[in-house]
Amino acid sequence: MDDAPRDLQDLLEQGDSGYERIRAISLDAVSNGAVLTPVDELRHSSAVLRPPQIIAIGANYAAHSSELSLRLETSATVFSLWPNSLTGHGSTITWPRDLTTQVDYEAELGVIIGRPARNVSVANALDYVFGYTVVNDITARDLQFSEAQWSRCKSFDGFTPTGPLVVTADEIGDPQDLWLTTHVDGRILQDASSGDMVRTVAEIISYLSKTSTLLPGTLISTGSPGGAGYSRKPPIFLGDGSTVTISIDKIGMLTTHCREI
Repeated sequence: MDDAPRDLQDLLEQGDSGYERIRAISLDAVSNGAVLTPVDELRHSSAVLRPPQIIAIGANYAAHSSELSLRLETSATVFSLWPNSLTGHGSTITWPRDLTTQVDYEAELGVIIGRPARNVSVANALDYVFGYTVVNDITARDLQFSEAQWSRCKSFDGFTPTGPLVVTADEIGDPQDLWLTTHVDGRILQDASSGDMVRTVAEIISYLSKTSTLLPGTLISTGSPGGAGYSRKPPIFLGDGSTVTISIDKIGMLTTHCREI
């Protein structure tokens, strides 16, 4: 196929017809005995590679807002993550120890927009979702609380692992009925339901679409539940050799390895 998509972004930009064509070709290949490589034998990249926007929602779980002493505002807290922060399942992230000593984890449900969404209603918002993925919104807490914005502290190279894959919306069903769990070096530190969100996925999409068009491929990271390392006594931060695994029902487990430099 001369117009075969290079990646997910290409596929989304081709629209429904492109997706249905690729799906039909894939099903035909499988039915005719095509040999597939098992997913666990693949090397993963970021679930999204060239998103037009990476939008993060802060303070979207009451427990997380409380533990970080953040106010629950009447409007959503919105900020951007930088594309250099994207990395995939199984990757090793690094950070300079002279810049931060308080590197924290945040389990988040990632939402990928499938078609242009502008001024959509809450009732119709989920119709614009292509699929969902797992996001680890890694944060340098000492930078976060020393600056007036949150983008830089969360956008170190590799600080936004996503994956291991994207699951289409029809396979997920209700995005407010998923369980998020974070293991750090084998210890469970986050364990909560997406139903605890202050603002639902549909409400977030509708809210964002009121002021700007959400383009296909846009990644929205919907906030983290309670249990962050910063709030624990004593605090638990990621260090040299740490391994973080975040799991979300129906999507899978996203593992990230850590190294100080």
